[in-house]
Amino acid sequence: MRAIQISSLAGPDAVERVDIPEPEAAADEITIDVKAVGVSFVDALMTRGQYQVRPELPFVPGVEVAGVVRSAPPGATVKAGDRCAAYVPSGGYAEVVVAKPATTFALPDELSFEQGAAFAMNFQTVHFALVRRGRLKAGEHVLIHGAAGGVGTAAIQVAKGLGAEVTAVVDSTAMMPVAEAAGADTVVVAQDDWADEVRATGPIDVTVDPVGGDYFADSIRLLRPEGRHLVIGFAAGGIPEIAVNRLLLKNIEVVGVYWGGFVELDDSIAATSAAELTRLAREGFVRPVVGAVYPLNDATKALQALEDRTASGKLVLKVGSIG
Repeated sequence: MRAIQISSLAGPDAVERVDIPEPEAAADEITIDVKAVGVSFVDALMTRGQYQVRPELPFVPGVEVAGVVRSAPPGATVKAGDRCAAYVPSGGYAEVVVAKPATTFALPDELSFEQGAAFAMNFQTVHFALVRRGRLKAGEHVLIHGAAGGVGTAAIQVAKGLGAEVTAVVDSTAMMPVAEAAGADTVVVAQDDWADEVRATGPIDVTVDPVGGDYFADSIRLLRPEGRHLVIGFAAGGIPEIAVNRLLLKNIEVVGVYWGGFVELDDSIAATSAAELTRLAREGFVRPVVGAVYPLNDATKALQALEDRTASGKLVLKVGSIG
């Protein structure tokens, strides 16, 4: 089968198109014919060995796929022929993947395969972040950084589906329509006075932060007492620090969000989130924002766009025919 492989940790330019044997499923695993693969910042970090999970070289990257079930064990929630989305620890940039039943979900009819490539990790991550880690309540005010990206647009849609008000922060005026189309109530450009603009919208209850860097400290200042700042990633490159007396004085929380690590400990959370996300898809809230769609062979271009922070929405690799 065709696949994209990382054989050296030299960045996106070093990924290679290879022909390798199809993976063999164990008796309790699902085999999926892949139609679309989500390109995530995790993958870009893996090309440089900068992610906390470092598979032995060479390996096939890719953690979220959408496709058609080829085979499934008894008791799985999907069967042969079903459209599905799945999270895999690695191996997604390929024509065939093997996945666990606990992290394989029926793809709602309302979503295309390209949209499904964001359903298994981005939307699961932000649902876990907002509901379990952030304890979001209807009527609360959510601030979302990196709001034109795959995680950011997912966070907007899930927060709106849960009844929140959403203020979105984007990198440039060109990205504003992306966050607006995703459903944000207010969109702010990340320039010198961004925090003042956000402050004018009212106190923040929950911050969704996949960016880190210089925005962290100001985001903490914007939180109301008992607010929660959700740390999802560090797309800006820097891992921020804070004087913890700020947390004490305002009774606020900085909360880590690592869905992939948590699901290894308790995979039941995946099914719970999938059911809720399917409901939100049927109600029209969840419509993953797909940015550029690349052929599988152009994985380097997609990964480079993520590193350069020029991408909007969810970048997707198309595998074979989507119909």
